[in-house]
Amino acid sequence: MKLGNFIRVENMLGRANQFVIYTDQGTVFSSYGKNICAKFDGRIYLDEKYYNFSQTTSQYRNLFLGKITADVEKKVKSGHYVLVDMN
Repeated sequence: MKLGNFIRVENMLGRANQFVIYTDQGTVFSSYGKNICAKFDGRIYLDEKYYNFSQTTSQYRNLFLGKITADVEKKVKSGHYVLVDMN
């Protein structure tokens, strides 16, 4: 998945290894050097391998999305959140 041209990167809540990346196509959440999820054109995309990688990744993914893990899993199963290769 092409993420677009980076415009700026911000550390998420001052935490090490948790970043929000702003691109010309949307916003990406990155954890420990892996792209976890993206908001592009009103859709949510999750990396098929890393979106649920660890408790820490899930915690910050949930903050980025404004959801809890159970809601994320429901949206993945329903197809509302799209699983893609982001890395």
